[in-house]
Amino acid sequence: MSVPGASNTVLEAVVPYSRMSFVQLLGKIPSQHCSRQTAEEMALLAYNRGLKLSSPGDPVVGVGFTGSLASSRPKFGDHRFYLSTRTSDRLSVSTVTLSKGLRTREQEDTVSSQLLLKAIANACKVQTASVSHLTESDMSDEHETHFSEDQELEQLIDGKICFKVYSFSSETYRSTAERKIILSGSFDPLHEGHIKLLEVATSICGNGYPCFEISSVNADKPPLSVSQIKDRVKQFEKAGKRVIISNQPYFYKKAELFPGSTFVIGADTVARLINVWILKLL
Repeated sequence: MSVPGASNTVLEAVVPYSRMSFVQLLGKIPSQHCSRQTAEEMALLAYNRGLKLSSPGDPVVGVGFTGSLASSRPKFGDHRFYLSTRTSDRLSVSTVTLSKGLRTREQEDTVSSQLLLKAIANACKVQTASVSHLTESDMSDEHETHFSEDQELEQLIDGKICFKVYSFSSETYRSTAERKIILSGSFDPLHEGHIKLLEVATSICGNGYPCFEISSVNADKPPLSVSQIKDRVKQFEKAGKRVIISNQPYFYKKAELFPGSTFVIGADTVARLINVWILKLL
């Protein structure tokens, strides 16, 4: 954060240091605070948070770190830490056990911080100087899992990731634009009326990112299959338009997922919403 321009890269940093802060972040009491599973869960939470904070289609890296390092009192267990990074198609996790009594707390902090920076660079596919801060008595294990597009969409349907953006649009927008202008629908099929509606809405709203949005989960129907989602996405690729695949069928949930966005609705949706409102009155 001491480097000028860090705000162009860093979206948010959260340090859940106390036990209660940690529990609130994860939304549960973990079986172990310092574990590989917890680091992976933190990275996934950070990834989903990054998706919500970034512009549509921007590559996002979520990072999780948890450790048990040298303290003011001797520890019975190992001095160790776990770090994990999550991108759209990859999950990486490192487990490092440090030699007990070899370093001070400050030195262990330095080692873990350097390895964390290296992991972030690797996730961003940035070349770094290969300098090892570990000794022969330290132990390190790295594991990486790659996800196919089908696996990403399955994770989306299951609620593990909040949405996936397909950026087929060649249009450019001002970098200051943070608001999304979203037209939601099933788009089965996508037609010229949908495209014109979003174009007109964007011209009225002004600065913003126009996006189509499809929910993989429906309120009154079975969820879309991976093949169905991919077939509908192909329409937007052919049209050269940006589409977001989410897992939120209700507009109030979409508003929570995309805060500050403008939602565009067509005549069919308006009629359906009004009919529901009238039925409730009756």
